[in-house]
Amino acid sequence: MDATQRVALLKAAHAARLQAHAPYSGFRVGAAVLDEAGRIHAGCNVENAAYPQGLCAEAVALGAMVLAGGRSARALLVAGEGPKWVTPCGGCRQKLREFAGGATPVLLADATDVRQTFTLDELLPHSFGPAHLEPR
Repeated sequence: MDATQRVALLKAAHAARLQAHAPYSGFRVGAAVLDEAGRIHAGCNVENAAYPQGLCAEAVALGAMVLAGGRSARALLVAGEGPKWVTPCGGCRQKLREFAGGATPVLLADATDVRQTFTLDELLPHSFGPAHLEPR
């Protein structure tokens, strides 16, 4: 991922965050995924009155990537506000693992810039992935 792609991811995640449907928590999150073709796919959180039925921004961005024909996430950026970094939840870490390897960068941003970067392996050590289901 180069500097231009990083800026594009940040802009896409911030734009998506503004579209979030968060009437219950007021906590808006945007995410952007860079795919294997260099395309960027964005998503925002979509809350639901039946709380477990909501969608995380990362899951929406991954769905947009798949819909556009992408099959490999090369980077993910999550943008949110608050006193702590907004990291993907456990479920979204596993969803990302379906499309990304352990070295894939996961960037965490606030309203202005990227504040921290992890690899997927750092966020989801010893993960279960597609290779576990391949025949031996």
